[in-house]
Amino acid sequence: GKNLYISALLDVYGAFLNEKSKALTEYYYNDDLSLSEIAENEGITRQGVRDQIKRAETQLLNLEEKCGYCKKFLKLKELAAAYSGEVNENLDRIFEIINNL
Repeated sequence: GKNLYISALLDVYGAFLNEKSKALTEYYYNDDLSLSEIAENEGITRQGVRDQIKRAETQLLNLEEKCGYCKKFLKLKELAAAYSGEVNENLDRIFEIINNL
């Protein structure tokens, strides 16, 4: 299947991509369109779509390597899931903050 990690990186760093790359990458990862469908919709070649998405992926991975925000974000989500259901007002407030990130 498609890499969910790239989808998570897009959420965190998408604003750093140029408009076109971001859109094509979102169509592919978030809207689950095929390269051919995107190419047809955008009036560009399938190869052109693939190249732009690959470039965007590289940029996203480089940003994560430098900043590491996504890894921290996913870890927080994991923690929130692990502790949800425990009765503790402080935890509830913390998870509310995390889930609204």
